[in-house]
Amino acid sequence: MADSSLRQLPSVERLLGHPLTSSLIESYGRTLTIEALRAALDDARARLRSGSESSLDNAWLIHRARAKMDSWLAPTLRRAINATGVIVHTNLGRAPLADSAIQAVREVAVGYSTLEFDLESGGRGTRSVHAEALLKHITGAEGALVVNNNAAAVLLSLAALAGPTRDYPQGRGVLISRSQLVEIGGGFRMPDVMAQSGARMIEVGTTNRTHLHDYATPIEPNTALILRVHRSNFALLGFTTEPSLADLVGLAREHDLMVVDDLGSGALIDTTQFGLAPEPTAQASLAAGADLVMFSGDKLLGGPQAGILVGRGAVIEQLEHHPLMRALRPDKLCLAALAATLVHYLKGDALEQIPVWRMIGLPLPEVEARARRWADMLSAAGLPGEVIPGHSAIGGGSLPGEMLPTFLLAIRVPSPDEAASRLRAGDPPVIVRIEDDCLIVDPRTVLDRDEDDLLVALRSIKQAVHHS
Repeated sequence: MADSSLRQLPSVERLLGHPLTSSLIESYGRTLTIEALRAALDDARARLRSGSESSLDNAWLIHRARAKMDSWLAPTLRRAINATGVIVHTNLGRAPLADSAIQAVREVAVGYSTLEFDLESGGRGTRSVHAEALLKHITGAEGALVVNNNAAAVLLSLAALAGPTRDYPQGRGVLISRSQLVEIGGGFRMPDVMAQSGARMIEVGTTNRTHLHDYATPIEPNTALILRVHRSNFALLGFTTEPSLADLVGLAREHDLMVVDDLGSGALIDTTQFGLAPEPTAQASLAAGADLVMFSGDKLLGGPQAGILVGRGAVIEQLEHHPLMRALRPDKLCLAALAATLVHYLKGDALEQIPVWRMIGLPLPEVEARARRWADMLSAAGLPGEVIPGHSAIGGGSLPGEMLPTFLLAIRVPSPDEAASRLRAGDPPVIVRIEDDCLIVDPRTVLDRDEDDLLVALRSIKQAVHHS
C-alpha cells in the first residue's frame, strides 16, 4: 500500500504547474519554492513509509511547502514584551532605546551617512568624532573612544597598554586583585581575556582582602598598569577590604604606572537618589585620577551595545591606533543611537527620556495605579487578577542584589507553565515570571507602547484561568 502511494506522489515540476503554487513563487521566489516542495515531498515519503498517512494530495504538499518557507524565513530576533520586572534584561536585549535614538538609527539606516566623511573639508573623516565630543563633555575626560562592547574595551586596553612589544615580547605586567578575577555571562573570564591580550597577569591579595602593599610588592620595571575591575554582577560581603581607587592612583604615580578602571555596567547618574546602592560613575573614576575608564553602553547608560572608553588623551590615542581597533569598531547604527542617547545626559533630561532611567525612577504610586487598572480591565474580561507588592530588579550585571519596590499583577492559573508558554508563543511574545503558581506581571518594565498588546495577550489565556 505504501509503495503504491509513493508512486502516486507528483514530481516537483508537476507541483510547480499547480495553480496554488503560483502564489508561492510570487511570495517566496522560484528557487526557494522548489527547495520547499522537495522538502515537502521528503516529508510525505517519510509519512507514507511509516504508515501514519495512507495518501497525501497536492494541496497538502503545497501547504506543507508554504509552512516550511514561513518557518525558514521567520525572524528569530523579534520584538518582545518584558513583563518580568528585570529592567536591564540581558536575554531580552538589555536597555530599550530612547525614541530619539530609534529615530537617529532610522535616519542613518535609510540611506547614506557621514560616517567617515568630513563635511568641512570634503575629504575622509573619522567615525570616532560622532560620540567623542559628547563623552568628553559629559565626563570631563580628555579623550573618548567607542568599541562594540565592554569586553572589547577590556581586550583592546590590555593589548594596547600591556601586550607584547619589541621591548617586551612576553607582554608587560598587569596588577589585579584576586577578588576581581570575575566571570560575566557567556563564560567571559578576566584571566582568559588577559591571556588573549598578551598581557602578563599578576594576581595580588586574597579573595576577600587585598591591601595597598599587596599591589606595591610585586611591581617590577616591566609592570605596565594596575587594573581595577568593578564587581558589577555580584557582591563581596563580610570580612573584606581593598584599596580605594584614589589609593591605587597614588601608588601608580609613585611607580610611573597607569590605572585602568573597568566599571562593567557603569553609570553616568547617581543611583543613590533612587534608594539604590552607589554604582561607580565614570566621572568619579576620572576625578580620582584613573588614566582610562571603560563601561557598557547598553546597561545603565540606556543606549545601544557598545564599549565606551574615556580617559587621558594620550592613552585614548594609543588605543585608537592599535591594530585591534579596526576589528572592534562600532558601526553607524550603534554610533547614531549612542550619540542620541548621550545628548539626553548633556541636556539633563535622561531621567525622563531614557527608558531604563524612566523605569528606575517610576514613582511607586504610578506603578500601583497601572497594575490596578490592568487588573480591572482583565477582570471585566473574565480574567481575575490580584495586585500584590513585590520587587523589580535592575539586572544586566548592574547593582547586584539591589531591588526596587513595585506592585505586581498576579494571575492564578491551573498550569502557569502552560500559560507562560502560550504567552511566549504569541506575536509579540510576552515574557512573565512564575511565582507561587501564578503568572506575575510587573508593570515597571512594560513600555507604554506595549501595553495594549500585553492586555490582548493576557486576555488570550482566559480559558486557562482556574475558577474556584
